[in-house]
Amino acid sequence: MTGRVTSIAAALAVLTACAGSAPREIVIETPLQAKLDISPFSRILVAGFVAAGSDEVDANLETARLLRSQLRNRSDLQVIESNVLSLADLVGDEKIGGSFGDAVPLVDPSAITEEQQLEAYERAFADVSYWQRLGEEHMDPLIVTGTVLFVPHSRTGFVTQEQESYDSLGRRRVVPVRAYRERTGYVLSHKFIFIDGRTGNTLYSESHREEILYDAQQNTPALSSYFELMDRLLPTFLSALSTQTIRGTRLLLR
Repeated sequence: MTGRVTSIAAALAVLTACAGSAPREIVIETPLQAKLDISPFSRILVAGFVAAGSDEVDANLETARLLRSQLRNRSDLQVIESNVLSLADLVGDEKIGGSFGDAVPLVDPSAITEEQQLEAYERAFADVSYWQRLGEEHMDPLIVTGTVLFVPHSRTGFVTQEQESYDSLGRRRVVPVRAYRERTGYVLSHKFIFIDGRTGNTLYSESHREEILYDAQQNTPALSSYFELMDRLLPTFLSALSTQTIRGTRLLLR
């Protein structure tokens, strides 16, 4: 009987010690392997994008500038400085992609609101001879291009928010309250296409879509929203070219 009591006491002591120990936050690093073999290249050209949607932001120019800046800081490839191509105009003038003949007519980029409307412009990326010529002009780099759609977005519905209240004794309480709200913001849809400048052939492509919403009374500039959405996409874009490390935290119970 004494032994059993001793075991129970020991177990209680362990439980008490665990209960009294505060959890410890630890950093977890997860490597993301590169999706593309860039070893044949020493240079990279962010050529430009077929940009559509809101004219509040020049999404072609801003995307090219941002990607070049990130690549200069976080890639071993030499970033080529050149004029950003306006691919939508080149396709419209049939300087790239050829005549669309019986294909779906081109929609003016400023009138495009859905990703599907950009598909008619994607014949530009199949124009192997054009990209090969561009590659020859810049010493056979890896070429980054694609499409970008930045459009206003709104949504109405119930959202949960915290509401403060005080009782008769002045004690503060915070309770979740569901309220019907109209929220406005933007959607950013990107398709990144990586082209071999030596051959003009597409090596890899990936698509992403992000949205952000604010209270209707909040006046957030379009350019600020664009950069906030791009911040979400950049790690994935960079992981296509090199191994990236994602840092996070976990709670460890001691």
